[in-house]
Amino acid sequence: MTPEERFSRALHSTARQWRVALDARLKDLGVSQAGWMTIAMVAKADKPPSQGELATQLSVEPATMVAMIDRLVKGGLVERVACTTDRRIKHIRLTQAGVAISEEVRSTAEAFRVDILRGIEASKLDEFVELLEQIQKRIETSL
Repeated sequence: MTPEERFSRALHSTARQWRVALDARLKDLGVSQAGWMTIAMVAKADKPPSQGELATQLSVEPATMVAMIDRLVKGGLVERVACTTDRRIKHIRLTQAGVAISEEVRSTAEAFRVDILRGIEASKLDEFVELLEQIQKRIETSL
């Protein structure tokens, strides 16, 4: 196997395992992986994102995002807010219950990250992050 093949396999497998392990830690929230990922994206946003922006950020089809938002609205975790300049656009805002879930996701994810990365040299992490960011830019340029 070439280094490029090993890299691709390791990257894909690690990203998937990371999400699965974090999801196992968050199972008691009563929200699916797609749900807590959506809530986390809304919480991290500087301003309430639109449904379309969330779909793009999470790499899902717009119809899939609409269904996810419908479930989160029904669960009382987010609300749709009409755009003041374009009534076709709906922005997504966390409710108080959604903020509580986002805090639980954040703290659990932070504890998981600290645990998994403990003992890895900061300089190696910095190098790896720089490499991933370089690859990400190449991918974005190629689209």
